[in-house]
Amino acid sequence: MRYLPHTPEDIWEMLDVVGAKDLDDLFETIPASCRRERPLDLPAPMSEWELSRHIESLAAKSGGDWQVFLGAGSQAHHIPVLVPYLASRSEFVTSYTPYQPEMSQGTLQAIFEFQTLISRLTGLEVTNASMYDGSTALAEAALMAQRVTKKSTLAVSALIHPHWRQVLETYLAPRQDVTLITLPMSSDGRTDCSPLKDCEAPAALLLQSPNFLGVFEDIPAAAQAVHAAGGLLVSSFSEPFALGLAKSPGSLGADIVCGEAQSLGLSQGFGGPTLGVMSCKMDYVRQIPGRLVGQTEDLDGQRGFVLTLSTREQHIRRSRAVSNICSNAGHCALTAAMFMAAIGGSGFRKTAQVNLDLAEYCKKGLSEIGFRPLSTAPTFNEFALHAPAGFAAVHKKLQERNILAGLSLARWYPDISDLSDTWLFGVTETKTKADIDALLAALRQEVRS
Repeated sequence: MRYLPHTPEDIWEMLDVVGAKDLDDLFETIPASCRRERPLDLPAPMSEWELSRHIESLAAKSGGDWQVFLGAGSQAHHIPVLVPYLASRSEFVTSYTPYQPEMSQGTLQAIFEFQTLISRLTGLEVTNASMYDGSTALAEAALMAQRVTKKSTLAVSALIHPHWRQVLETYLAPRQDVTLITLPMSSDGRTDCSPLKDCEAPAALLLQSPNFLGVFEDIPAAAQAVHAAGGLLVSSFSEPFALGLAKSPGSLGADIVCGEAQSLGLSQGFGGPTLGVMSCKMDYVRQIPGRLVGQTEDLDGQRGFVLTLSTREQHIRRSRAVSNICSNAGHCALTAAMFMAAIGGSGFRKTAQVNLDLAEYCKKGLSEIGFRPLSTAPTFNEFALHAPAGFAAVHKKLQERNILAGLSLARWYPDISDLSDTWLFGVTETKTKADIDALLAALRQEVRS
């Protein structure tokens, strides 16, 4: 059966309209060096079982199981089996955007529960549902802060995830009225907020805590500094489990909190999909992008849920829209809500504690081999260490043994000499003490050799 709706006559008519002789003319803008001139060398068709065996053989060539000790924005966590089972039910997978509350009570309630649980983590009154990922959530939070304060200058920590900063810069590139000020790293691995004293009327200070180096930022001090300058504090995170032990950013003075919730029941999936979250004070509710689901009662007094605010250009006039975000990543938000409900508050804290304990054990073991901590400031499940001389070669040898022992920070911070020999390690509850001991033993063996 053919699924191509265009007849040859349709194609020739379209080509005539655009002034092309044939279909190849449509690709003239692509450099010849980037074009494939010969057909793909594809194997003959296979049966389902033959294809399964073929894929398994290809997977075996990738080297089997790996021990990965890095995070840098995407973390591996245990996911209770009931979460993917429930999230894959057809009534959730096939649900569409809840425009009609009389038809979408289940979806609306799931989003409402998600908002409630995230607000408990962030310590702020309002949470939307939801954003694409942590990077776009940060960029939208920056634009939101500008709308609230009517100011254009943004102070951005250099210790925010480098990819997130790139997305932020892309968002702001068309804006001629925006000034970005980069705040450098201080000697303790935190953001140096002192340049704010010389910053005229900033709209916001953007931080990440724990930051890209794994260090908890001093949020109260940052909030005091930016509030004194008349701006808002935007606190972001890439690892929500850190909030299982640390005080919520909202309680420490953050005005807007955003971040990445991939750790909450979503598999890494080779890079996606992920889930962005954003919370804010009630004072700014009409400037938050995305959707808000509220709880109400119908004429019979029954509990119900509705879309309370949708400040998107699909819902209101474009001139009044605060965002063009056109998806609430609803199924990812549903999965995250199921995950948080499944492990509960006590499970969340216990998981966070296991992450911290294992990371500290790994950090201590690496320090005994010759690594030096970048900072004495508190970290969570990621930490940066100065590596002993020649570690780059050792790192390559460990890869041959299916061990990824950290991420070099020199690539991301080439202008900071202190980070030229520094590596970022990450440990979650998916690692055991035996896994860490095996890493340390492999390092000792390679260092001796």
